[in-house]
Amino acid sequence: MSSLPLSLAIGDYDRIRPLVDGAVRIDGVDPVFSILDPEEIFFRAFKYADFDICELSLSSFTVKTANGDCPYVGIPVFPSRAFRHTSVYIRTDRGITHPEDLKGRRVGVPEYQLTANVWVRAILEEYGVGPADVTWVRGGYEHPGREEKIALKLPQDVRLESLPAGATISSALADGSIDAVIGPRAPSCYEKGHPQVGRLWSDPVAAASEWYGKHRIFPIMHLLGVRKDVVEQHRYLPGALFKAFEEAKAVALARLSNTAATKVTLPFVEERLQHARTLMGEDFWSYGLEGNRHVLDAFLEAHHAQGLSSRRLQPDELFHPASLEVFRL
Repeated sequence: MSSLPLSLAIGDYDRIRPLVDGAVRIDGVDPVFSILDPEEIFFRAFKYADFDICELSLSSFTVKTANGDCPYVGIPVFPSRAFRHTSVYIRTDRGITHPEDLKGRRVGVPEYQLTANVWVRAILEEYGVGPADVTWVRGGYEHPGREEKIALKLPQDVRLESLPAGATISSALADGSIDAVIGPRAPSCYEKGHPQVGRLWSDPVAAASEWYGKHRIFPIMHLLGVRKDVVEQHRYLPGALFKAFEEAKAVALARLSNTAATKVTLPFVEERLQHARTLMGEDFWSYGLEGNRHVLDAFLEAHHAQGLSSRRLQPDELFHPASLEVFRL
């Protein structure tokens, strides 16, 4: 019996590479991989449903699922997770030294509904900074004219503007027409060492570690999705995908743990790996619903409270039921 050829679009991650290089197989599937930047995947997936299987923005997926018009169903595989204390960049000449100093400021975002921004706004709420306390200014990081890929109906007290024609998030932060930027990427003016641009949290690793100790949350950014019409025809897919992606992650971690020769171009990898396990446990990058229910519940609560989802979803609603059970000997 021949395997089913399916398109699979995903980012270039070590935890995915065992699938791409054939070390791990997806039962019954002959995947045609497209290794792409997340922004391209999300644009094509939510606009045209281009891919049979793909990485999806958790926020965009939640918006569409709450509205009942998402072409994909989720699998509790999380290709991207990140602590977002790294994601707030500020003008250092505006008296912004603490999160609460963002009240009344103009804050740039590439898209209001991005998952990273949902998590950052949830963090800022702990300092008394709500979405209505900021003027949000939308635009492309480096290319003008970026728009929300998902139609939004925000609360009336949320102020969302667009950058002037020709302007970018990076240029606006550099020239001072905005006070800060929140987003998953660093603006180029920061990367190039602009003298008046820095991070809100000067030691984001320490801030995130302290936050994790308080909440036990490792933020989920992306999940795996399968097009609903494909799953209806091939009902074995959710379980087969979850199994394969779990195996691929295990292979990636085994490779990373092999200290005979460092697998990534970075010193002190072994020490950082041990730090993560000491702080967060052995399975610090866990897949599956139950071990991540509290993370997803916190996200869905923040997402709805911020006016992004039309109703408050429960974590179980995100995933195909067949991806939530595994056999045990």
